[in-house]
Amino acid sequence: MTLAFSVTPDAPAERVTPVVELENLVVDYVTRTRTIRAVDGVSLSIGAGEIVGLAGESGCGKSTLGNAVMQILRPPAQITSGRVLFGGENVVERRREELRKFRWRNVSMVFQSAMNALNPVMRTGDQFVDMIRAHERVSKHDALERAGDLLELVGIDRRRLRAYPHELSGGMRQRVVIAMALALRPELVIMDEPTTALDVVVQREILQQIRELQTELGFAVLFITHDLSLLLELAHRVAIMYAGEIIEEAPAARLRDEPRHPYTVGLLGSFPPLHGPVERLTGIPGAPPDLAAPPSGCRFHPRCPHCTRDDQALYARQIGERPLLRVIADEHRVACHRVTA
Repeated sequence: MTLAFSVTPDAPAERVTPVVELENLVVDYVTRTRTIRAVDGVSLSIGAGEIVGLAGESGCGKSTLGNAVMQILRPPAQITSGRVLFGGENVVERRREELRKFRWRNVSMVFQSAMNALNPVMRTGDQFVDMIRAHERVSKHDALERAGDLLELVGIDRRRLRAYPHELSGGMRQRVVIAMALALRPELVIMDEPTTALDVVVQREILQQIRELQTELGFAVLFITHDLSLLLELAHRVAIMYAGEIIEEAPAARLRDEPRHPYTVGLLGSFPPLHGPVERLTGIPGAPPDLAAPPSGCRFHPRCPHCTRDDQALYARQIGERPLLRVIADEHRVACHRVTA
């Protein structure tokens, strides 16, 4: 269970210089017997100091997209087309040694199930030291001093550097992993479901701390989650992903108040508001499609309440023509045949 939030952060006063730009990115899982397209032609930009949320059901390609940005895809996953631009340079074309320097210094990641990402037989401080010294020529003493400063930055006593992971609470381990992601002052931090295993009180504390750290340090964030309610409080912009595609993108406040894609409307109707009258939750019937054999036309059409034979011309497009993601208003893009403006 998660809390349903209602406060949306102020958006940046103007569009800022992109830190990362995805251009028609395609990621396939290629085996001897079949190819599964997990990310299908995604274009997305993240500006300096901006928090961009990526939401969707499990299995829609969110984590694969984050791993592609970080350049840590493992076989059989591979980028088959498109570009990942960092500072205008396509990192897909970088060599292994260049990518080793790129990771954690330019882009870092808080992994899914991050509480279990720490080595259980190493003290917390030693794990910081290993990570810092892998990228910088510093003494163990100086690395430990920086690690202590990082722990204090996320609200943990620096004496906890001597603790083993099992001696820390779930919330503290989560903060440790966030601190490690910030150790080299990256320009972008990817957070993949960083609060899923936490109770709602600790979850709220972690989200508040992420906002405070992001405001103080100025890094950009790609926040990946299946829980749209979290993003309405945390993110400046939100992109909705379904079956490997982005089907709607807008500023968080606009997405909350004026969702246009039926899938986004369904997601918003699946969690309770904190204010206003009591309403019955609706949810979304059916299940996401098999990405090895996605539906023709709009991939959401088998579950869409508006895909009926009442309008034969529209119905033919819904089941036979893939909708393109297009601008319908300032900073608002939607991929739906029903939406014209």
